[in-house]
Amino acid sequence: MIEELITDNTVAILPVHVYGTPCYVNIIERIAKKHGLKVIYDAAHAFGVELDGRALASYGDASMLSFHATKVFHTVEGGAVVSPDEQFINIVDKYKNFGMAGEDFPEVGTNAKMSEFHAAMGIANLRHLEDSIAVRKTICDAYDNALQDVDGIKFLERPSSARSNYAYYPIVIEDTYLMNRDDLCAKFAEAEIFPRKYFYPIVTEFSCYKGIYGFPEDSIAQDVSKRVLCLPVYDTLDLKSINRIIEIIKLQHI
Repeated sequence: MIEELITDNTVAILPVHVYGTPCYVNIIERIAKKHGLKVIYDAAHAFGVELDGRALASYGDASMLSFHATKVFHTVEGGAVVSPDEQFINIVDKYKNFGMAGEDFPEVGTNAKMSEFHAAMGIANLRHLEDSIAVRKTICDAYDNALQDVDGIKFLERPSSARSNYAYYPIVIEDTYLMNRDDLCAKFAEAEIFPRKYFYPIVTEFSCYKGIYGFPEDSIAQDVSKRVLCLPVYDTLDLKSINRIIEIIKLQHI
């Protein structure tokens, strides 16, 4: 599919590690080398994820991480660019600092530096990262065990070669389930539980892009966006709440 979309104007492949699940990095690398392209990963969800014992953010020519407050590791707001290319990092450093080089401004940049406050928040949170991942794993395992036999509920299968950060727990509502995604959301709302329709709508449906870019109505992206639901996963989610979420999905108490 990637190769079908490559044209003479293509300069890079931009894959996404959705929900922190690794892309087919080796296949993507082979395609990129074949066509002389860079690989820039959207790794916003992937902090702490490893593949074959290697940090997922170390793959490709660059990876973009998000440190937003909703992430497993956060600095309240901000992010990072990771790359093995020192020259590229020097360019990014220049652009994030107004385009400044000494006393001159050879390029027009922006102010994208992380403040000392946000850095301090990140340092404080980093020491709790492994504990947070462990708690989230327990929550996700509980969902896995409870939902594996529920007809019409499909959940994410994590690759055995990957170490997950358990940042998200997406499920897909299939046609064999007793109601659609929006009706299930309404049942959750009645119990004051608010899972996210994440990602919905897909980005090409936003007003700023609609009619300019897009996917066919029968595309996988369009279809999954109307069926996906991310269940609550956070460090202080208690067992009673987890069981209540499971009961609602199983339609035991609605």
